[in-house]
Order: sequence, then C-alpha cells, then structure tokens
Amino acid sequence: MKLTVVGCSGSFPSAESACSSYLVEADGFRLLLDMGNGALGELQRHIGLYDLDAVFLSHLHADHCIDMCGYFVARYYRQEGRCGPLPVYGPEGTEQRLTTAYADTPSPTSMSEVFDFHTLKSGSFDIGPFSIRTERVAHPVEAYAIRLEHAGKTLTYSGDTGVCEPLHELAVGADLFLCEASFTYGKEDIPDLHLNGREAGAHARRANVGRLVLTHVPPWTDGSQNLADARAVYDGPTELAAPGAVYHV
Repeated sequence: MKLTVVGCSGSFPSAESACSSYLVEADGFRLLLDMGNGALGELQRHIGLYDLDAVFLSHLHADHCIDMCGYFVARYYRQEGRCGPLPVYGPEGTEQRLTTAYADTPSPTSMSEVFDFHTLKSGSFDIGPFSIRTERVAHPVEAYAIRLEHAGKTLTYSGDTGVCEPLHELAVGADLFLCEASFTYGKEDIPDLHLNGREAGAHARRANVGRLVLTHVPPWTDGSQNLADARAVYDGPTELAAPGAVYHV
C-alpha cells in the first residue's frame, strides 16, 4: 500500500496544510480517507480529479468531509458529461448532510447521481483490493476508525477519537498507525473527544505497531510537543504527518 498525506491539519486548515485527507493506493485502486477543508485542491497535486475509486468518510465534521461538496460540483457539472456514481462510505445521514451543506443541489437526490453512498457500521468488508474493518470510536458524533489490510500489510487510521478500546483493537500489530493527536498533554483533558500525543503514543505501544504517524494537529497546537510526548511512551519510529509525505506499507 502507498499512503500519501493530502492534508493533516485538525479543526481548520493551517497556512501549510489542508484538513484531514489521506490517499491510499494498491493494485491501481485509489481510496481517499476523508476530504476536509482544502483537500480537494491538494488532492490534484497527486492524482487526476476523476481518478478516485472510492471515498471513506470517518465522520461528518467539516474538517473531514466538507470538500465533498466541491467534488460534487466537479463530478455533476463536468463538461464532458456527468460522472458515474463513486462509492462513498460514511456514517448514517452522509448524503443528507452533504446535500444540506451544499444548500442548492438541483434536487434532493442529486448527490446520489454522482456518489454511491454506503452507510458505515462496525464490521468487516472489502473496498477494492483492501480488506477493511471499521469500529465506532469515541467522539461526540458518529465516528469510525478504519483498519486496511492488503498483501499481508496493515494500515490503521484513527479518524477523530478519544481513548477507547475499539481503536486499540484496530491498531493491534499495524505496520503503520496514522493517529490523531489534537490535544496537548497536561493542557486539554476532555474525554471522548480527541487524543493528545502521549495518549497516541500509549495506544501505539500497547498495540505494538510498527510505525506511528501523528496527524490532525490543529494550528494552535504545538506539534513538536505532541511528538515529544508520543516518543516519551512509544519507542518505535514516530513522526508528524506532513502534506505530501508518502509512506509505503
């Protein structure tokens, strides 16, 4: 699997990065994990606008899904003709949420003309060549972490979550753990919302992952501090996600 960080800023875009969006490729199949603010523009630095094969939306906060509205425009009003339905996996109500956010679709069902919506539940299924397992995690809205397996390798993406057992289960033995670290250890302490760097590192250590990549660090959070906090409890390879970074799993 090839993982490309399209955007990694949490809550809102920074001057350097779009919000959460990660491109995973294998066997010519291209799956996008989230499409937050600014991600659609950045995605075009890596692949063509119409080259995606599927989209996974971990939850429906704007910093993870709002650029799907722009992508609707690109697919619905394409000069060469409307695109066929692209598989989109998201929590219950994804189509309605995106339609409301766009505010002026030609009809209440226009989104489904270019997106084939699938409702996420905890469980296992396939997307293209990937074996997928999703679990609901600890966040104020319905949110899912995802474990992808392909050719004997495993990638786990936390989405947005606080400390919870389902995240650990998905991360166990992962070759790469892409984990949010929004909060600062010793500063914010809000359960069931986000992780800090130390908590992300603790999850990585307990799950015995091969590599930890911290992501979803908001512009007002010191990423270097979160990195140091994670390294204090997890001694495996650990780094901060950066836009354009590529990992081979």
